[in-house]
Amino acid sequence: LPAGLSQWFPALEVLDVSGTGLAEMGTELLSLPCLHTLLAKNNRLGGPGSLPKGLGQAPLARSLRVLNLSGNRFAEVPPALLQLRGLRSLSLGGNRLHGIPPDIQELQSLEFLYLGGNFITAIPPELAKLPSLRYLVLCDNKIQSIPPQLAQLHSLRSLSLHNNLLTYLPREILNLVHLEELSLRGNPLVVRFVRDLTYNPPSLQELAGRTVKTRNIPYAPSDLPESLVRYLSLASNCPNPKCGGVYFDSCVRQIKFVDFCGKYRLPLMHYLCSPECSSPFSSASQSSTSQSESDSEDEASVAAHRMQKVLLG
Repeated sequence: LPAGLSQWFPALEVLDVSGTGLAEMGTELLSLPCLHTLLAKNNRLGGPGSLPKGLGQAPLARSLRVLNLSGNRFAEVPPALLQLRGLRSLSLGGNRLHGIPPDIQELQSLEFLYLGGNFITAIPPELAKLPSLRYLVLCDNKIQSIPPQLAQLHSLRSLSLHNNLLTYLPREILNLVHLEELSLRGNPLVVRFVRDLTYNPPSLQELAGRTVKTRNIPYAPSDLPESLVRYLSLASNCPNPKCGGVYFDSCVRQIKFVDFCGKYRLPLMHYLCSPECSSPFSSASQSSTSQSESDSEDEASVAAHRMQKVLLG
């Protein structure tokens, strides 16, 4: 960046240096107290010294709202960016990112996050701690699964996951009550599915815990050690309403199909309390075989009216 920039344009609000071959941004950037939009797409940023030191402590850290660094060479999200607490829009598409740092949760004002076209393999659960996030773009990566915690993004309107390696979705995704667009095309879940029916028998502690919860046996913190009280609070209800059971650690992990928008059937991950809650003849390649599957379809139909677009192909 040219020297004296802050002296020439002290009230500069928007700066676009895209496509200029820029390899680093100098300290002049730190002296722009009114800058709210910085566009630096399609440059050579990403090496050591690409961003000025002290970025997180500069006035810019409070004023900047929009930052676009797509089409550069960043192999990781620079830690300095996570100190820009006023950011509402962050774009790092088309870089060389292999992951998303858990500290992304520090950007509490973020509404738009674009990380498409990278090499990301996993989504940290901490991403779900962005209360204002409305648009999340993770397309064209190498993501194999979605953490169920993502259902905590209650403000989310659009979720782009096309061209990844997804074979199923967590059933919790139905809790995204404001989601209007879900893009899934180009994932293996469109053409093939997986099923895992491995089941480890419950421990004696779990058997006792299941009995306490299913029979509503009363207990108070004074009756049991603190560790057991905490354990009992972790009980999960079996999604099959015909069962009414609970589970703690031992459960059946299974893919179930649900109907979205009356046209597409999506595989969602379910956790059943025992193999008996699923038909022994069911198969992941069949459209509907068990009672628990039809129940999950009913559950999905409640959410389907909220989904305006499901893009599979």
